Amino acid sequence: MKIGIIGAGNIGGNLTRRLTALGHDVSVANSRGPATLTALAEETGATPVPVEEAARGAELVVVTVPLKAVPGLPSGLFDEAADGAVVVDTGNYYPRQRDGKIAGIEDEGLTESRWTARQLGHTVVKAFNGTYAQDLLDRHRPAGAPDRIALPVAADDASAKQVVRDLIDELGFDTVDAGSLDDSWRQQPGTPVYGLQEGVDAVTKALAEAPRERSADFRA
Repeated sequence: MKIGIIGAGNIGGNLTRRLTALGHDVSVANSRGPATLTALAEETGATPVPVEEAARGAELVVVTVPLKAVPGLPSGLFDEAADGAVVVDTGNYYPRQRDGKIAGIEDEGLTESRWTARQLGHTVVKAFNGTYAQDLLDRHRPAGAPDRIALPVAADDASAKQVVRDLIDELGFDTVDAGSLDDSWRQQPGTPVYGLQEGVDAVTKALAEAPRERSADFRA
């Protein structure tokens, strides 16, 4: 696939490494400009681009930036994406550590990904948000391996969700359907599944056991 990655931090950088290694055509952007991505481009063969161009022609776009930065992304970001482009949101709300208070999440009770989708003007698939970045490089396993870990995936669009689940399988991980974006609180920070390095059964159980109320550590 032609894939755009917006954000070249730990998750974005390692997804760039893995997806290019799997043969995907990856464009990568960050807030500091293409010139700062030269080393990653040379390492992976990805194409560094301005944020405004990251989704151009892309069939799938990964948005992996701090939540507080989402409203500042360019308007019309997906106007030149491929028809039916899938957008993946890896974001987490860290009000005390990084993001400050976001009223839509705290006061309206929106899930992080529902809020992000509204800012982007495009529905999203929530995935990779509780994944350790190093696991993308070290913990991938072939299908059926007894130690293959599973990642939760939430979305409103069933076909978009399946595209992402198939891609995660290609990356070397199982997936668990975590429901809609309104269900995605089950995989937000502070929940049992967040950072869990286990298989399908354990991830399914952790999602079911998630408390509805956001823990105090993740409220402003």
